[in-house]
Amino acid sequence: MSSQKNTKNYLLTGLVGLVIGVSAMIVFNTFWVRSSSNDSCMSCHAHPESDASWKQSYHHNNGSGTKTDCAACHLPPKGTFKYARVKARMGVKDLWSHLTKDVETIDWTRKSELDYAQTIVYNESCKECHVNLYPEGITDEGITAHLYYDENEEKLNLQCISCHLDAGHYDPNYQHASLKSAPKLSGIIHEKAAEVTEFKNFTETVPGTVASIRMIAVPGGEFLLGSPEDEPLRKEDEGPQKKVRISPFFMGEYEVTWDQFWAFYTETMSEGRTPPSKIYANNSREDIDAVSGPTPPFGAPDQGWGMGDRPAITMTHYSAETFCQWLSLKTGRKYRLPTEAEWEYAARGGTSTPYFFEGNPKKFSNEGFLKNIFKPDTTGINGFTIYANNSSNRSQEPSKVKANPFGLKNMLGNVAEYCADKYSEDAYKNIQDGALDPQGPSDGEEYVIRGGLYNSDAADLRSAARAHTQHDAWLKTDPQNPKSIWWYSDFKGIGFRVVCEVPEGVNVN
Repeated sequence: MSSQKNTKNYLLTGLVGLVIGVSAMIVFNTFWVRSSSNDSCMSCHAHPESDASWKQSYHHNNGSGTKTDCAACHLPPKGTFKYARVKARMGVKDLWSHLTKDVETIDWTRKSELDYAQTIVYNESCKECHVNLYPEGITDEGITAHLYYDENEEKLNLQCISCHLDAGHYDPNYQHASLKSAPKLSGIIHEKAAEVTEFKNFTETVPGTVASIRMIAVPGGEFLLGSPEDEPLRKEDEGPQKKVRISPFFMGEYEVTWDQFWAFYTETMSEGRTPPSKIYANNSREDIDAVSGPTPPFGAPDQGWGMGDRPAITMTHYSAETFCQWLSLKTGRKYRLPTEAEWEYAARGGTSTPYFFEGNPKKFSNEGFLKNIFKPDTTGINGFTIYANNSSNRSQEPSKVKANPFGLKNMLGNVAEYCADKYSEDAYKNIQDGALDPQGPSDGEEYVIRGGLYNSDAADLRSAARAHTQHDAWLKTDPQNPKSIWWYSDFKGIGFRVVCEVPEGVNVN
């Protein structure tokens, strides 16, 4: 009897356990499924515009009537281990953020940009729905772009949203097409270039356009190029320090603006690919009509941030050089990009400290494992630079910052700036102490860029900090063959400022 009773108890216990287990599975599965619904997602993601922008996007508002939900893009395809793993991880992260973060302090604009979107959208999910990349009605440009994607997806780590960022959330500033025309500029058309008879600040007026450029007289002098070995957060390519001499020159008060660049674009836009060295062989103003200017950029080159006095961005070094050649022909003066030595001399403004203002890079920097507890100091840097901690992840107008001792704005931060020199890690080793107006190596694959940009850490804003172009990487998603020689498709934070050589007969003493 006792064994029968035990058997019944085991069976009853097993049955109860089975019922509880099945019930738990049903409850868990219900929770698992419902937690991927749009309502569930938006209960945590308190983005004030996410629902509205989704309903205006192609994933909701399209001719077929098909509606794509949040989880279809922001999770890997269902039925995979990766789906379960990512969903569990994202769920814990989102719930924690929902419980601990203040919605008002979240930078939603930053989260809508490509570099962040690539971390929360899964390409395999895009391909799960979009099986046919060559549907009926696709344009020739679309076929070319998708062929490029097919051939380079794995090699270049391309994602669909690299070109279709607004597919899931509509952005009125996003443009998935070539620019049709330059913005119309208003103002008085200048009849002649400015007269320069003295070595002092002047405003260049570009004949035949409404563009003008404020030029600052930078006195010549001697300084130590590079950083000392004990400078905090220093990098190896910043030395050895060399004492060099710099001749006087004029430099743009701030980076070339969109208004100034569009004046150039409007006069010269073309499909030509003639190198500037051939166009300006005679260096005659009569050659202005022959200038081969930029082809139309793809998308909105200002990224929807605004134009006007904001720095013109995304152009190549070739494009910046061509602008300088055009400006030289228009004004009769010699305009060019600064050498690396001229740039650092101008940025320092007569100082020898890490920045032209007071402060320790370690205190300003976000680097270091204790920075989550002890936030970086921003009081001494915010007024002079546009960088990661105050930029809202975009460039800003020059009026946002104070000038350096020479009267130049945004030498550090806002956008990185081209120099004329080719980059070499050990370029300073070949410079002699006391050299006058040294220049970098004559050969090399990449160009020097200086100053850091709007999303740079304070460590990369130091006056001696060096960086260089990454030409192929910055054209990764450009499907054109040959690729554009005028515009970069994959780097937003690059611009330039101009230098004007002192005209003959102008006394610099």
